[in-house]
Amino acid sequence: MEKACDFAGCNHCGPVASCPLHKLGIGCRGSVIDVGGDPDLRRRLLEMGFCKGTCVEVIRRAPLGDPIEFRVRGYHLSLRADQAQHVLISQS
Repeated sequence: MEKACDFAGCNHCGPVASCPLHKLGIGCRGSVIDVGGDPDLRRRLLEMGFCKGTCVEVIRRAPLGDPIEFRVRGYHLSLRADQAQHVLISQS
Protein backbone atom coordinates (compact mmCIF):
# COMPACT_ATOMS: atom_id res chain seq x y z
CA MET A 1 0.00 0.00 0.00
CA GLU A 2 1.38 3.42 -0.94
CA LYS A 3 1.85 6.23 1.55
CA ALA A 4 -0.59 9.08 1.12
CA CYS A 5 1.29 11.94 2.78
CA ASP A 6 4.83 13.34 2.59
CA PHE A 7 5.70 12.97 6.28
CA ALA A 8 8.96 11.00 6.53
CA GLY A 9 7.96 8.71 9.39
CA CYS A 10 4.26 8.49 8.70
CA ASN A 11 2.46 5.23 7.95
CA HIS A 12 -0.83 6.97 7.12
CA CYS A 13 -2.58 5.92 3.91
CA GLY A 14 -5.56 8.32 4.02
CA PRO A 15 -6.13 11.73 2.42
CA VAL A 16 -2.98 13.54 1.29
CA ALA A 17 -3.91 16.86 2.90
CA SER A 18 -3.81 15.64 6.49
CA CYS A 19 -2.49 12.96 8.80
CA PRO A 20 -3.65 11.96 12.30
CA LEU A 21 -1.12 12.89 14.97
CA HIS A 22 -0.74 9.33 16.31
CA LYS A 23 0.48 8.07 12.89
CA LEU A 24 3.52 10.39 12.71
CA GLY A 25 7.00 9.01 13.26
CA ILE A 26 9.65 10.33 15.63
CA GLY A 27 11.01 13.68 14.46
CA CYS A 28 8.03 14.48 12.22
CA ARG A 29 6.40 17.86 12.64
CA GLY A 30 3.42 19.70 11.26
CA SER A 31 0.67 22.19 11.98
CA VAL A 32 -2.66 21.39 13.58
CA ILE A 33 -5.53 21.74 11.12
CA ASP A 34 -8.37 20.17 13.12
CA VAL A 35 -9.16 18.82 16.57
CA GLY A 36 -12.04 16.36 16.90
CA GLY A 37 -13.36 13.84 19.37
CA ASP A 38 -16.11 14.05 21.93
CA PRO A 39 -16.68 17.56 23.41
CA ASP A 40 -14.77 16.88 26.66
CA LEU A 41 -11.71 15.43 24.90
CA ARG A 42 -11.75 18.19 22.28
CA ARG A 43 -11.86 20.88 24.98
CA ARG A 44 -9.00 19.19 26.87
CA LEU A 45 -6.82 18.98 23.73
CA LEU A 46 -7.47 22.64 22.91
CA GLU A 47 -6.63 23.67 26.48
CA MET A 48 -3.34 21.75 26.23
CA GLY A 49 -2.38 23.84 23.19
CA PHE A 50 -3.50 21.84 20.15
CA CYS A 51 -5.15 24.86 18.53
CA LYS A 52 -5.42 25.35 14.77
CA GLY A 53 -2.09 26.43 13.27
CA THR A 54 0.04 25.30 16.22
CA CYS A 55 3.30 23.52 15.33
CA VAL A 56 3.62 20.00 16.82
CA GLU A 57 6.67 17.70 16.76
CA VAL A 58 6.87 14.02 17.75
CA ILE A 59 9.71 13.64 20.27
CA ARG A 60 9.53 9.94 21.22
CA ARG A 61 7.29 6.97 21.84
CA ALA A 62 7.13 4.60 24.79
CA PRO A 63 8.64 1.14 24.12
CA LEU A 64 5.24 -0.35 23.26
CA GLY A 65 4.22 2.74 21.24
CA ASP A 66 1.86 4.33 23.76
CA PRO A 67 1.99 7.05 25.13
CA ILE A 68 3.62 9.42 22.64
CA GLU A 69 5.59 12.54 23.63
CA PHE A 70 5.07 15.74 21.62
CA ARG A 71 6.58 19.23 21.67
CA VAL A 72 3.80 21.83 21.56
CA ARG A 73 4.31 25.57 22.11
CA GLY A 74 7.73 25.02 23.72
CA TYR A 75 6.77 22.33 26.22
CA HIS A 76 6.65 18.54 26.15
CA LEU A 77 3.34 16.73 26.43
CA SER A 78 2.43 13.04 26.36
CA LEU A 79 -0.82 11.66 24.97
CA ARG A 80 -2.24 8.20 24.46
CA ALA A 81 -2.61 7.16 20.81
CA ASP A 82 -6.41 7.05 21.15
CA GLN A 83 -6.36 10.73 22.20
CA ALA A 84 -3.78 11.80 19.58
CA GLN A 85 -5.80 10.26 16.74
CA HIS A 86 -8.32 13.12 17.06
CA VAL A 87 -5.73 15.77 16.09
CA LEU A 88 -5.18 16.20 12.33
CA ILE A 89 -1.86 17.58 11.12
CA SER A 90 -0.72 19.09 7.83
CA GLN A 91 2.92 19.24 6.78
CA SER A 92 4.59 22.53 7.71
